[in-house]
Amino acid sequence: MKVLSLKLDDEIYDEAEKITSKLKLARNRYINEAVNIYNLFNKRRLLKKQLEKESKLTRKVSMDVLHEFEKLIDED
Repeated sequence: MKVLSLKLDDEIYDEAEKITSKLKLARNRYINEAVNIYNLFNKRRLLKKQLEKESKLTRKVSMDVLHEFEKLIDED
């Protein structure tokens, strides 16, 4: 486990304190869970960007193949 110093905006800290007390959850556990959820969110966002980029790269090739198939069908 890593130890780090963390600076939070006052409003964020106050809200986290209210929530952790209501949930009877340690502040450290709450922050760990929050960072984990944020990591999952950003991994999905990065994957989406990567898939969009790769999709754009293959779009032209896919359209070329489609046109070739259409030509073959039209010749029959």
